Amino acid sequence: MNILEIYEKYGIPENLQMHMLRVTACTNLIIDNWKGGNLEKEAITRVSLLHDMGNILKIPEDFSDNPKFIENRKKYFEKYGTNEHEANLEIGKIEGLSEYESKILDGKRSRKNEETLVSDSYEIKICAYCDQRVAPDGVVGIKERLEDAKVRYKDRPMSVWSDEEKANRMIECALEIEKQIMQFCKIKPEDINDKSIENYIEKLKKYDMR
Repeated sequence: MNILEIYEKYGIPENLQMHMLRVTACTNLIIDNWKGGNLEKEAITRVSLLHDMGNILKIPEDFSDNPKFIENRKKYFEKYGTNEHEANLEIGKIEGLSEYESKILDGKRSRKNEETLVSDSYEIKICAYCDQRVAPDGVVGIKERLEDAKVRYKDRPMSVWSDEEKANRMIECALEIEKQIMQFCKIKPEDINDKSIENYIEKLKKYDMR
C-alpha cells in the first residue's frame, strides 16, 4: 500500500504526514551521501515513514473541528490507550515493520539519546537524528530544534524535558550523534535543509510499504 494511502487509512493530519515525510527525506539525503559501512536503507526509510503514526494521541482535541478527525482520535484512544509510543509500535507492526525495524523505532526516541550515542547501530542514529532535525514548520539545526523543545515541553508532566539537567544531556548527546553521522557523510549538517529534501519528499509520497 502507498504511504499516503496508509496515512489516509489512519486519518493522519496533513501536518503530521509532512513531519514524517520530511524526516524520511532527511534520512534518504544522508543515505545518498553515505561513505561509511553498509546501511539497512529500506529499514531506515520504512521506520521513518511510520515513526509518529500514534502521535494523533498527542494532538489536542480542539486541534480541528473536522468531525472525521475527532471521531478518528476517539478510536485511537479506544484501541491504543494514551501512550503514543506504544501506538507507534503497534501500528508499525500492523503495517509490516519487521522485528528489527520495530527495534529501530523503539530505539530512536530522543529520550534514548544517551543509549543511541553509544549504540553501534547507525540505522538508529540516523533515524533519531533526522527526527530531531525536523521542527513543525520544517528542517532546522539540531540545537535550535531541541532547545525549542526544551522550552515548549518543560511544563508537560512526566516529560523528560521537565528535568533541565536531563534535557541538556539529551541535547549534548544529539550534538555528538550528529558528529558521529557526519564523519561518514559527504555533506554537512547545513546541507540538510528544506530545499535539499524537496525532491525526496515527492518521491516518498509514492513509496509502497508492501
